[in-house]
Amino acid sequence: MYRRRRVRPLRGSRSAGRGGQWIGRKGSVRVTSGRLRRTRGLSRIARWEVGRNGNVVTRSLCTWMSTERLMVKWGLLYDSLTVVMCVVVTRVSSLVHRYSIEYMGGDPHQSRFMSYLSLFTFFMLVLVTADNRVQMFVGWEGVGLCSYLLINFWYTRIQANKAAIKAMLVNRVGDFGLALGMRVIYMEFRARDYATVFALAADAANHEIRVRGRRDVGVLKRIGRLLFVGAVGKSAQLGLHTWLPDAMEGPTPVSALIHAATMVTAGVFLMARCSPRLEYAPDVRTVRTRFGGMTAFFAGTVGLVQNDLKRVIAYSTCSQLGYMIFACGLSAYEVGVFHLANHARFKALLFLSAGSVIHARGDDQDIRRMGGLVRILPRTYAMMFIGSIALMGVPFRTGFYSKDVILEVGYGSYKWYGHVAHWLGTGAAFCTGFYSMRLLYYTFLAEAAGHRKVYEGAHDAPRRMAIPLRVLSVGSVRVGWLTKDRMIGLGTGFWGQALYTHVDGRVRVDAEFIPSQVKLIPVCFSMGGGRRARWRYGSYENAKKVYNRKVTRFKSRYVYLSKKWFFDKVYTEWVVVPVRHHAYHTTYKGIDRGVIEMRGPRGLTNALYERGKRVGKIQSGEVYHYSLVMVMGRVRFLRRTLGVVHPGRAWMNESGMSREKRLRVCGRYRFYGVKG
Repeated sequence: MYRRRRVRPLRGSRSAGRGGQWIGRKGSVRVTSGRLRRTRGLSRIARWEVGRNGNVVTRSLCTWMSTERLMVKWGLLYDSLTVVMCVVVTRVSSLVHRYSIEYMGGDPHQSRFMSYLSLFTFFMLVLVTADNRVQMFVGWEGVGLCSYLLINFWYTRIQANKAAIKAMLVNRVGDFGLALGMRVIYMEFRARDYATVFALAADAANHEIRVRGRRDVGVLKRIGRLLFVGAVGKSAQLGLHTWLPDAMEGPTPVSALIHAATMVTAGVFLMARCSPRLEYAPDVRTVRTRFGGMTAFFAGTVGLVQNDLKRVIAYSTCSQLGYMIFACGLSAYEVGVFHLANHARFKALLFLSAGSVIHARGDDQDIRRMGGLVRILPRTYAMMFIGSIALMGVPFRTGFYSKDVILEVGYGSYKWYGHVAHWLGTGAAFCTGFYSMRLLYYTFLAEAAGHRKVYEGAHDAPRRMAIPLRVLSVGSVRVGWLTKDRMIGLGTGFWGQALYTHVDGRVRVDAEFIPSQVKLIPVCFSMGGGRRARWRYGSYENAKKVYNRKVTRFKSRYVYLSKKWFFDKVYTEWVVVPVRHHAYHTTYKGIDRGVIEMRGPRGLTNALYERGKRVGKIQSGEVYHYSLVMVMGRVRFLRRTLGVVHPGRAWMNESGMSREKRLRVCGRYRFYGVKG
């Protein structure tokens, strides 16, 4: 059962990709969607067996690689963390598949698109079900490859090409750190599987490794930093976040799949899976907490001034990933994974609702040219409103039960970096409320600002697109309340040994010992941000005043935020331009044009042909020519053999010069190997 559960998406991808021209678009849709629905059903069975009954399953399928010093098996690990991720991934992916049937219905390459979606889901399942690090790395790189294919699906668009290449290159930085971390793990533990490494982690807490021959660093500290670099790249943390907003160039179902529950959450899953080892490196926990808090605040501030519908939601994803990372930094792994599961539902709902708006308006994504859509798209407005209040953390909605607990953990840690992350997260909560309400007012409630023809052709989401929205809206309202006691309640045994927290880093958050005003701060900030957006954009007069202030009084702040804190500008001027200059003058002109083209296959052929023509001229066929060459060669040989001195250089021997001086005059140092 476990083997078939994970292979079904791969079979569906292969059937739609290779056999799409025979089974057609309808057949591709049925094969991929049907197999993924069966996979979702089997994931629910696995959740019942593991989560309810506590049956942790480890199964080795075959020997994958075997050498004298390394043996890697292809195996599966099903514990509480795995089944939660499987349910989330298959749930969101199946709804995205169903949504894509109608959204991509007019595209002639729909079979290829559905094949890519299923392949993406397969690699994500490989990542979360692996029982060793090498197998996990296969899924890690597989989702990166599929993200490139999906972002660049409309490959005739230049911006899609650039966004796909940018996502690939930025993620390679994080992947390089992860690969180095895996190498250090093998050097220290001589094992690749999780069970062996986790069992030996406590014994290696005091081991040190030599860094550049100068100083000693703890092995687990070095491993934790390298693994965190991988998580920073994949989960778009501050510094390697620039690929995430540009990934919006792909189709909207791709944005929902990548930014909701799959690729961007791989870094959070990596931190939770490696918790038995990371807990013995307290310095790395501090770094994770600070990075998560700064990422949440940075993405929240940038989202305040974005005008692209999907980019606003993309920056909110980056902000929520910061919450998850700093929860893992405070050793509250169960809270971070709980927020991951909740975030997957309402963020997929927001993206798919945005896709309905874009689909209705003829692929226009600028919110400044929208407005008045509440009367034309009432169902889409209701779905986006539910997703927005869940994202804001309004009480008794899904986001409230996880995001506010993360902030309470930051305050209850009673550590300086925990308090810093708490206040950064609180500021990000204000920004979340502001840009969520700003998005709703600009898109649906403000006065119409678009062309009349666009509004005449607008229509609400069709039935096939509306059903996934309804399912996700129910999850955005109820799931947090239904699962909070099971997943983060005190004394619950749901997680078992899947998540480990060291005694020194454990944070027990008890509502009785946290002041009520502290617990209400995030809610008040979030609601205050929403009210601020309502006051600014609720009427045309106030919106005009805000625009005038942006142009005159707050122009510098507005430019600073709209330029995304100048991260892209710095990377372009300090990294992209020098590398491009070096690549053009060294790689392109020196190697491609200079070596490969001039001396490569064609250049080498031409050179040999010209040399052959010159040598061929010597073969004149006349006997006296050959006799002359033979006589000249014989005379030169005799001169060398008998030591006959050239008449022009006889004065050197008569003047009594030393041998080195004679060689210097003749310029023959290199030939004789004499050092000057």
